Amino acid sequence: MIRYAWYFYCALILVFKVICGGIGITSLIS
Repeated sequence: MIRYAWYFYCALILVFKVICGGIGITSLIS
């Protein structure tokens, strides 16, 4: 159970980084 929560936590951080990176690139281009 704890291992699944850890995977979910890592996935959440990864998605957050991708979204923030996309916003940063978009704002940089425009």
